[in-house]
Amino acid sequence: MFDASAFWLASPGSGEIRTEQVPDPGSDEVMVRTLHSGVSRGTETLVFQGRVPENQWATMRAPFQAGDFPAPVKYGYLNVGVVEAGPAHLLGRTVFCLFPHQTRYVVPVASVTVVPDGVPAARAVLTGTVETAVNAIWDAAPQLGDRISVVGGGMVGSSVAAVLAGYPGADVQLVDADPARRAVADALGVDFALPEHAREERDLVIHASASPAGLSRSLELLRTEGTVVELSWYGDREVPLRLGEGFHSRRLTIRSSQVGGIAPQRGRSYAERLGLALRLLRDDRFDALITGRSGFAELPALLPRLSDGSLPALCHVIDYPDGN
Repeated sequence: MFDASAFWLASPGSGEIRTEQVPDPGSDEVMVRTLHSGVSRGTETLVFQGRVPENQWATMRAPFQAGDFPAPVKYGYLNVGVVEAGPAHLLGRTVFCLFPHQTRYVVPVASVTVVPDGVPAARAVLTGTVETAVNAIWDAAPQLGDRISVVGGGMVGSSVAAVLAGYPGADVQLVDADPARRAVADALGVDFALPEHAREERDLVIHASASPAGLSRSLELLRTEGTVVELSWYGDREVPLRLGEGFHSRRLTIRSSQVGGIAPQRGRSYAERLGLALRLLRDDRFDALITGRSGFAELPALLPRLSDGSLPALCHVIDYPDGN
């Protein structure tokens, strides 16, 4: 056994660093020393605020979560570290794992994915978010030359825009109410517009603003028989939506997407999807999604600021004491 430090949500709105005892790795396990973790500002802030609906507690469990909603709970899933013990072919390798914010941990070998050459360790914390973007694009099934809008320039929406930026012949526009997101769109190589100036007659809109207003505007941007792919997760909020106007006459579609399940017709495994996300992260444009960095010890003071919006962020990277 050895000691590690982990960030726990002690009660809604309040976190703390706790000491954990971690077992020595078995024959089919690895011990990982964390270099960086990432705060997923959308989901993790809902968890931090205690806003996961009770009927979603089982669905929303992270793979290596400890404790239960609403609190105390150890939550997170964007972790990059170096293997310090385990099979010889993994020793010293940088890996991604869906593990919470913790200095060292032991997991099964199958739970880590090697970060490929050309992907910096800090950028690799985006893997889980880019994986969500991959799934959204698989669900959306864009066609060559499609007119596509991504509404919501947060961490997920910007990841979707980054992947779509290289789609052949596509006209991609990132739409957000914050004018500061223009700089992110420029770095990703896509057009930007405020909601009131967004282009209309779009074939496809991917919605990731987590706001009812954003979903309504997404429907307004569609051409007849267009589709909105809904990526937002609203927690315990009700979402009012006016479907009595042109929704039926224009034969519009709203389709849900989420990272947990892969469409059966894709014939892909979760490992293949994760590997694809990591390969996409060789593109240094994704660095535009990392908008801040803090030390591990700062997490108890950091999460309230990310949660209430006083510290604006896309992906906030957490650096660990022994990390690079």
